[in-house]
Amino acid sequence: MLAELGYEPKNEWRDGCSWSKGPMYLVLKRAPNSDHPFDRRTAGLNHIAFHAGSRDQVDKLTARVRERDDATVLYDEQHPYAGGYYALYCEGPDDIKVEIVGPE
Repeated sequence: MLAELGYEPKNEWRDGCSWSKGPMYLVLKRAPNSDHPFDRRTAGLNHIAFHAGSRDQVDKLTARVRERDDATVLYDEQHPYAGGYYALYCEGPDDIKVEIVGPE
């Protein structure tokens, strides 16, 4: 999904990886004490949001999520305006909610 949003992979190591897009640098790293499954409803990360370049890009990413067996479009009955604006809300196998926001 990050590649489709224009991010480029930079580094990868055993417990994580990094991506960049222009001056933005994003590091994704697994916590060292990951004995407990992730739950976005507890303290810590709730979700991560990205800006899409177009509504068409939101639609294409939505289609890709729907094709996967390990991901879900959230709030499907209200999609694509679940948050009051044009966006995709989805959740993957790690249960992290991802929001892809399209332009107004």
